[in-house]
Formats: sequence, structure tokens, C-alpha cells
Amino acid sequence: MTVTKSLKTKYTEEVIPALKEKFGYKNDYQVPKIVKIVLNMGVGEASHNSKIAESIEAQLTKIAGQKAVVTKAKKSIASYKLREGMPVGAMATLRGDRMYDFLQKLICVVLPRIRDFRGVSAKSFDGRGNYTLGLKEQALFPEITYEEVDLVKGMNVSVITTAETDEEARELLRALGMPFKK
Repeated sequence: MTVTKSLKTKYTEEVIPALKEKFGYKNDYQVPKIVKIVLNMGVGEASHNSKIAESIEAQLTKIAGQKAVVTKAKKSIASYKLREGMPVGAMATLRGDRMYDFLQKLICVVLPRIRDFRGVSAKSFDGRGNYTLGLKEQALFPEITYEEVDLVKGMNVSVITTAETDEEARELLRALGMPFKK
């Protein structure tokens, strides 16, 4: 059994030299890096049922490996019967080692579990080098068992980088192992 090296080690040993060569950076600090990963689950039904909000928070806490925060509505919207301050979802922000561990788990374990997976879209960049990926269900993660899931909800995974352009961020994520569609 071989032990794979961590994503952080791969970044320092392989990705930095490869990106320096490709983009002609003179300094290691010019090379783009991942700043944080934000996990977000929006649940509209949570505003009417507090148990859903609690279960979503507990599941996101398991997935992230740190305490998730319940997000609350900023404005009242009458047509949705939503008042300011009602729970509408949960989020967690990962930095440092937890961020690299989560990204490795996402690339190596979660994405291959998606049925008919052919790669993630390379068009989901925001123009400033940040990438957002949507997952259809939280049960893809190994920490969540199907018995725990009372409501199948999707989640957004936003990878925030220091890259100036989408091309630099795409190459950074590709070098880290993100499987983009051809």
C-alpha cells in the first residue's frame, strides 16, 4: 500500500515550479495559491422547520471537520414567507491544513463517487481566479451515511485563490489534480 503525499506537499514540491515555468514568474510568492475554501448549503425549508437547519448544520460540520455556522436571512421577503433573521442555510470556511485535506478528499473520494462523472466544468470561474463547484447531494461524502440524510440537499464549494486570471487559477487547480472536462 502506497501512501499518497498531501496536497500541501504536492503544491510546494511540484506545482510551484511548474507554474513558475509556465507563466514565467520570477518569485515563488507570485505563484497563485489557494487562500480558502467556502462550503455553503442553502436550505429554504429551514426557515419553517428548525430541525432541518440543525441537521444541515450537523452534516456540514461533519463534512468540513469544523463547526459550521447557520446563515440567517438578511432581508424579509413576503412572497417566500421569509423574515429577517430566519435560518436559510449553513456555511463553513476552511483555511490552512483543513483546506488542503478537504480539497484532497473532494478530488480523490467525492468526485469519483458521482454517477457518470466525466469531470468538472472548466467554465465555473468568476473572472478573478475563484472557482465554484456545485454538488447535488451531501451523501457523496464518506462522513455522511444514507440513514442520516432526511433531506437531500446540494452544496456549493468555492475555492478562493490569489490568481489574477481564470487561466492561472485553472492551471493551479489542474496541477493539484482537479479533473476538468476536456
